[in-house]
Order: sequence, then structure tokens, then C-alpha cells
Amino acid sequence: MVTKKGLRGNLGRVVIYLIVLLLGLICLLPLLNILALSFSSSDAAAANIVGFWPVKFTVAAYRKILEDGQFWRSFLISVARVAIQLALNLVLIVLMAYPLSKSEREFKGRNIYMNLLIFAMLFSGGMIPSYLVVRNLGLINTIWALVLPGAVPIFSVIMVMNFFIGVPKSLAEAAIIDGATPLQVLTKVYIPCSKPVIATIALFSIVGSWNDFFGGLIYMTKVANYPLQTYIQTLSVRLEDILNSGGSLTTLVNAMEVSKQNLNAAKIVVSVIPLLLIYPILQKYLITGIVMGSVKE
Repeated sequence: MVTKKGLRGNLGRVVIYLIVLLLGLICLLPLLNILALSFSSSDAAAANIVGFWPVKFTVAAYRKILEDGQFWRSFLISVARVAIQLALNLVLIVLMAYPLSKSEREFKGRNIYMNLLIFAMLFSGGMIPSYLVVRNLGLINTIWALVLPGAVPIFSVIMVMNFFIGVPKSLAEAAIIDGATPLQVLTKVYIPCSKPVIATIALFSIVGSWNDFFGGLIYMTKVANYPLQTYIQTLSVRLEDILNSGGSLTTLVNAMEVSKQNLNAAKIVVSVIPLLLIYPILQKYLITGIVMGSVKE
């Protein structure tokens, strides 16, 4: 026999499941529409008749993107950028968060450094000063111009610091008694205990550096040095350029297979594929890392 309390509990779960299903559909349906639009013909996209299934299926938009040699060059630049950014972020964040996780008694001047970090997080220098620094260092048109400005994300430092604070001090004390140096305590005790928050900041680093296109616009003056997200923002269908350059009828017909709508949809699909491959690997650590690394001070 189902009691009133049990009935209310079941009804509550049903309502929660319906809300989650609704929110999931709100997120999923636009993506399905973008995917269908990317595989639809230009006239179907222009007529706005594409729903959740391609109309007049074609891969012309993807062919335009993938047949371009610069696309692959920009793809490799983005991969290199993500790899370098991730390595720098992990090393510098951990090395900064570890001493900041100590008390004022153990680390003199800790509160001064914390105040400086909070101030820097709330008030950035701005785009123009950042550009001038990068230019004066001679980093324009190099991959370091894309990597170094975001080498130490302060929010991630605070997350890792608070996670380190939650690690039992008895583990570090036991390692010190056994003769471990501070660096060994960090690498043998703190880092193995902090996999969730490290995976979380790694995900933040990968997504942030992969999706960023504005850095390429302001720090790169040559298209050959554009990262992928910056390059695909420059792709467009310009029939007037084809006509003015004396393009053949075949070239014109091929260009007309692609419109701005389905080309932009194809850009979105191509750019999110690597992230969709990474998310399932790191997703199980994400919630734990955010909760355990949330601000406690």
C-alpha cells in the first residue's frame, strides 16, 4: 500500500525528472538543428525550412572547410596551443596554490599575496595594456602570444588552493617525518589526493584555450598563424569575390552550394567535436572538483 508520504515522494521525483528532461531538450534541440542545418542545402537553409533533420542532404559546407589547407594548419596550431596551455596551467597553478594553502604562520606574507590575487582577478589590466606588453616582448605572431596571457588563471588557483586546504594535514606530517621534502610532499601527497580538482582545471584550460578566437584576432597579423577558432570566424561565402577574380562557372556553382547559414552551422559542429570527445573523460571529476575547490575563506 502506497502511503501519502510515498506518493508525494514519487510525484516529486517525477516532477524533477520532467524538469531535467525539459532542460535537456532545451540544450539538445538547438544542437540538433545546427547539425541538420550544416548538412542541408543552401536554398533550404535560406528558406528557413530546416528543422531537426537535413533538407536536401549535402556535405558541401564541410567540404569547403576541410578542403582548405589553412584549416588543417589552424587546427594543428590550436592543438599545440591547447597542449602548451594545459601544461603551463597545471604546473603554475599547482605551484602557486600549494604555498597559498598554508597558514600565515607557515607562509609569512600569505595574506598579502592573496589580496593581490583577488585584486588582479577582479580588476584586469585591459586589452590595450595586454597587447602592448605582448608586442613589446616580441611575441606577436607567435604561439606564445596565445598562451602566456592566460598562463595563471587566478580562479583556478583559488580552487586548487582550497582543495589543498581540505587535504588532511596528517598525511603531509607523516611524509615529512619519513624525510620527504616539500616538493615530494606536493607530488606524492597533495597531487594524488587532488585528482578531481586537477581534472576540473584541466577541463577549464582545454575548453578556454580551444574556444578562444579573440586572442588570435589581436595577437596575429597573418592568417597563416590563426588558431582554428579564429580562422573559422573568417570563413565566408563571397560570390562577388569569385566573380571579380574571374572564377569559372563550375567554381561559381560549387560556391552557391554553400550559404552563410549552413557554413556557420558547419563551423560550430567542427569546433565542438574535440570538446565532445574530452568531456566524457573528465566529466566524472567536474562536480567533485568544483564543490571541493569552492571558496571557503
